[in-house]
Amino acid sequence: ISDQKPLGCWSVKHGQILTCPVVCNFETHEYIAVHDDKVLRIWKDEDINLDKAFKATLSADVYRIHSLPQGGPVVLFRGGGVRTLDVLLEAPQQEIENIISGEAIRWSGAFMEGQQPVLIFTTEKDGDFFVYIQKPKLSSLHRYKLEQQESAKPLCFTAHITNQTVTLLCLYSNDSVYHVLVPLQQDTEEEEEEEKEEILSKSLLLNLSVSGAVLKGTSLVVLDKDHVGVLGSLAAPGKKPTECLTIWNTKFQTLQTSKELPLGTSGQLWCYEEKFFLIHGKVLTVILYKCETSSLAAAVGKLKNSQTPDVSLFLNWNTLEDEELVVSFQSQESLALKAESRMNLRSRRSTVAGEQPAPLSVGQLLINYKNASAYVFENELKKVMARAPTPDLQATIGSVVTALTDRCKGNPKYYPTNFLQQIVENHELSYSLCPDLMAVALEKKDMPLLQMCLERFPDIPEEVTYTCLKAFLSISEAQLQSLDVNVDSVICYIDVELDDKDVKTEIVENGFSSEMDQDMCDTKIPEEMGFTRSRGESCPVGLQKAALLNAVLHSAYTETFLLPHLKNLPAQQAILFLRYLYYLYVKCSEKVNTTLPGIRSPTINQIMDWMCLLLDAQFTVMVMLPEAKELLSNLHKFVRAQVRFYSELNKIEGSLRELQRLNHLRESQTYSIEVLEII
Repeated sequence: ISDQKPLGCWSVKHGQILTCPVVCNFETHEYIAVHDDKVLRIWKDEDINLDKAFKATLSADVYRIHSLPQGGPVVLFRGGGVRTLDVLLEAPQQEIENIISGEAIRWSGAFMEGQQPVLIFTTEKDGDFFVYIQKPKLSSLHRYKLEQQESAKPLCFTAHITNQTVTLLCLYSNDSVYHVLVPLQQDTEEEEEEEKEEILSKSLLLNLSVSGAVLKGTSLVVLDKDHVGVLGSLAAPGKKPTECLTIWNTKFQTLQTSKELPLGTSGQLWCYEEKFFLIHGKVLTVILYKCETSSLAAAVGKLKNSQTPDVSLFLNWNTLEDEELVVSFQSQESLALKAESRMNLRSRRSTVAGEQPAPLSVGQLLINYKNASAYVFENELKKVMARAPTPDLQATIGSVVTALTDRCKGNPKYYPTNFLQQIVENHELSYSLCPDLMAVALEKKDMPLLQMCLERFPDIPEEVTYTCLKAFLSISEAQLQSLDVNVDSVICYIDVELDDKDVKTEIVENGFSSEMDQDMCDTKIPEEMGFTRSRGESCPVGLQKAALLNAVLHSAYTETFLLPHLKNLPAQQAILFLRYLYYLYVKCSEKVNTTLPGIRSPTINQIMDWMCLLLDAQFTVMVMLPEAKELLSNLHKFVRAQVRFYSELNKIEGSLRELQRLNHLRESQTYSIEVLEII
């Protein structure tokens, strides 16, 4: 997710429909899908064509597949039957019993209880709701009826198992969350003979209202034993409803934190390994969360602090508004600040002279030094970064960078370029931890800082990458001469012209330079190969600009998101960039291992990918421009010559392999010269 690159993509044939979510088998690292209700597909990462993957046609319609880390995949059929995947694959056409009659499944979940998988699902029929609990390996099934609620019905369910007890949480249409406790029963023969439908009573767990505002929930997830996450629409009297994500303390029935989602959501919320997943606008948003131990002081303190403007600074929600993919926040940090300040106050009353007070937290320190001089402000931030490493060190450094960029935006004359570069160079940051940093650097035209960010940040949005590319191409060579750009990625191979003299740096390959090779062999490389070795050939951009462009080539991207931006690149800049890519392509092809020397030099794959991407985005424009005609022609000839060259290599591949095999078989201890004729 941080790299924003698709790792794999598989499609069904035209007319086929995936009818339940695809899951991963944790034990075999395989994907499992069902299309057209009954057709099971299983494949691995390296499989390219889904149509050639393993296929099994089942005898009944599948509702959902659940995958458990230790229990393997469990298949739930629309008729209520349950099978483990192993049992199902032994006989795909085995008869599946129809447990539910006239009922429709509304929700299902799978859990592990000891070594046994447990599957729970709810159904609805004529306004009545039923709960089924199955242990497929033990052929155990229990059915319960949910207590009816007048003028309200369940909207969604979630559950967890603790101490042999199922806790079923139900979000109802009356803006309340109820919980139902169901003990996991041990089957006996008497129970099987005289099984009666048991009615489950529910208890009110939480009212989704605060300060007169009511949350119309659409999705509910369990975070831990005392916290739940609810996605919904918050309706306050006299105000327009707004969608938001909220965290509630169920133990004390308080709202812990909330965040508006102005771009709208799909109404679905997922939770996995302390991360929220939701669709915000048109992007997948991932939010890290951390729930600390619940206490009355925490619940009340958090509720009070939620009305304090300064506290919101430490809930790093703001990047959601920029449609970022990753947002980290600590839901309890403001509580910690308030509790810590009270503890410090009590401790100061009782401490003896000479004792040092506890160090201020990052949030309190940023508030205290918000209006301090630049020198004092930076010194205090350096002290924060110099503290002993903690598990949340990255978040702390991100808060420091955010504080610096906020100060830059508030004071246009303030810009600590050296301090910012030092932080980025010495700490492993990401774009999501300091989303305003690159925007400020672009505004200040801080090219060295942008270069560092592009080389180090794994999650830069494509729009920002494009903006950096445009800025690098538009800045003049004269301006770049005065900037301290790192040229380690280009200094070993680039050819540039300075003062009408060629300054060429060429790496000698296997003890022979190109000139020596031509003199000895007395041959000429065909013109169409593109290896023009006239003294007029040089890199189309200067040393500093080439290093900046290399940083862009290293940044991660998704083609679908980057292509629309590249179409807006001005024609002259697009031609200049393509000329540089062509230059790199030729340079790579000169070497036997197609690898450019230097630190963080672009690879042949990166060069080719960007060249194809740029041609896809700008091909129509380039075809129409006379100045691009020669460039496209040379590129076409060079690629055609390389295709022919590799085609010839393929023809003798078999002979070369046979030669290698003969050399392995022969163990000659004396010097010899052999002539082998390749026919």
